[in-house]
Amino acid sequence: MKYIAILVLSLIWSAPSFAQHSHGSEKGPNGGQMEDAAGIDAELLISGNTITINVFDPANGKPVSTKGFSGAVLVAGGGARETVTLEPSGENALKGTSKNTVGAGTAITLTIKTAEGKSGQAKFGK
Repeated sequence: MKYIAILVLSLIWSAPSFAQHSHGSEKGPNGGQMEDAAGIDAELLISGNTITINVFDPANGKPVSTKGFSGAVLVAGGGARETVTLEPSGENALKGTSKNTVGAGTAITLTIKTAEGKSGQAKFGK
């Protein structure tokens, strides 16, 4: 009985680590990398120095309105680091502009807060 209790408790304590997962190399509807953050699916798109995060519902893949969302990305590559503030843009996107072009090998860390107050982070590699 003692061993069963220990097994059950260890499964309960490890459940949060199973609940959070990464999409890894999964592509989003617009061809960008997808990651989970704050209960939403975030798709990273980069064009020159413009950084766009498209937001989708993980349950059905439908776009989620970014009204009331806030976010920022930390862009780190080539020894330089920059924090770019993201603003709602269009129906389901957050957008910001980096001072420099975002090149290959750049690590991008998203910090996002939803309109409901959930917050989270996601890491992307370019």
